[in-house]
Amino acid sequence: MSKRKLSRQQRWRIEKVQAERARRADRRDSRDGEKLAAGEYGPEQGGRVIAHFGRTLDVRPDQDGETVRCHLRANLEGLVTGDRVIWRAAHDASDGVVVARGERDNVLERPDARGQLKPVAANIDQILIVFAVEPAPHANLIDRYLVAAEATGIAPVLVLNKVDLLPAHGGELRDLLGRYEGLGYPVVTTTIEREGGLSALHARLAGRTSVFVGQSGVGKSSLIDRLLPDEELRIGALSKDTRKGTHTTTTARLYALPSPASGETSEGELIDSPGIREFGLGHLDEEQVTEGFIEFRDFLGHCRFRDCRHRHEPGCALLAAVERGDIHPERFASYRRILESLGEA
Repeated sequence: MSKRKLSRQQRWRIEKVQAERARRADRRDSRDGEKLAAGEYGPEQGGRVIAHFGRTLDVRPDQDGETVRCHLRANLEGLVTGDRVIWRAAHDASDGVVVARGERDNVLERPDARGQLKPVAANIDQILIVFAVEPAPHANLIDRYLVAAEATGIAPVLVLNKVDLLPAHGGELRDLLGRYEGLGYPVVTTTIEREGGLSALHARLAGRTSVFVGQSGVGKSSLIDRLLPDEELRIGALSKDTRKGTHTTTTARLYALPSPASGETSEGELIDSPGIREFGLGHLDEEQVTEGFIEFRDFLGHCRFRDCRHRHEPGCALLAAVERGDIHPERFASYRRILESLGEA
């Protein structure tokens, strides 16, 4: 689709708005510089971005202390929840200013409405892909989340919630979990309906910074509410008609996880945001999707033809692996469906 041409007046208005924004940013940066030069702020110290509100941030000091509302130097752009920063506190402790961003271990991105990738969180240790006995999960949906997680370079963990609804024999869902465990993915089962139903989850979260993703209705907000009993988190009700939940969180925020009732130290952190909880594959190409199936990796590059599309080509290493049983046929079929949905097949 060709871009819509702007009239001269429309271009003038856009340029005027952008120029005004730049002038406001320059004025803010000038005021910050004057205050810094005048000694109105203390020494530099480390911190972590807890929440992001446009040009202001909530920063938690590395040393013990209360969260401080900070404003952002105009030359600093793209900070997100989870970022490590250097900041300076006002002498009256009323606010602070962030002066630099620390190095990132990783960054989680998702496409915006225009398809451009935007960072939504940083310095994450693991992505917990939550699904549930109800609404019933589908292998292809789980595979899509795994591919998206693999593309970030952040370790994925599968979390089966509402296991109190699972039949005693486990059924097909238990078999499905076993398949992913066989691939090396950690699997955690949870329920808020039984005593100790979150013990395994607590253990997995301890000492790590985590984010939750998953389709609506699987109980992400309910789990977070139990993990953070002192926080005021809204929970989306599960619709009786659609069996799907509703999104409730509006601002990305990093929470420090309290110690579980057992008395063990958690020291874990959790980032929650609607911009994280559901992310798709539209920004990935065929190669990234293929590499997102971890059991394919040993066979990639061994096809007879360098441009093999892994469909019907002779000498395809992936097709041969499926025939030998080295790749599960349902996983390969799921891979093909994902490519078809992206228009890559």
